[in-house]
Amino acid sequence: MLEKLMPKSDEFFDDFDKQCAVTVEGARMLHALLSDYRDVPARVQALKDVEHKGDEVTHTAFNRLHQQFITPFDRGQIHSLLSRIDDVLDLTNAAAARLHYYEIESSLPDATELARLLVLSAEKVREVVAALRLIKKPDQILAGCKEIKRLESEADEALRAGLGRLFKSGADPLTIIKWKEIYDLIETATDKCQGVANVIEGVVLEHS
Repeated sequence: MLEKLMPKSDEFFDDFDKQCAVTVEGARMLHALLSDYRDVPARVQALKDVEHKGDEVTHTAFNRLHQQFITPFDRGQIHSLLSRIDDVLDLTNAAAARLHYYEIESSLPDATELARLLVLSAEKVREVVAALRLIKKPDQILAGCKEIKRLESEADEALRAGLGRLFKSGADPLTIIKWKEIYDLIETATDKCQGVANVIEGVVLEHS
């Protein structure tokens, strides 16, 4: 009888998986938009809808965290993990929204490359987070975290190179300011992916 009354901590893993799924979806949508730049208002709205879906998943997970006293690992770590995954999608949506609000007329290759790296990072985050269910196999998880960090470093370099080309492009200053903000938002999203990896490493090292 008592077991039926006890909350299932596995539900947190379900929340993580749902969060990661919508985050990957959003990153792919941004990359697709920058790769094939058309129907911008509709596609930005579609990504915004995905971001709202992600917010709902995160809200449900936070409520669960406050209500349940059995958790698969430390509450603070769960909170950090939920927050950082949510940040990735929020930043992805913010970058897409600026394409519309700033009336960007065409894409740039460096923005597309940053979005590609974000997709790879989000996909690897999803893979590593899913592996938390098998926390007894830490090597697989830690290897995934290492790959996320490598992708973040690659995104850092892509940002620096992209900004260099942007400033040398001869574009008007306002256009440069707009694109710099968009680049920064996408790269910061990859930073948040690394933040997820950092939390997961802490969880694994404490429980392995």
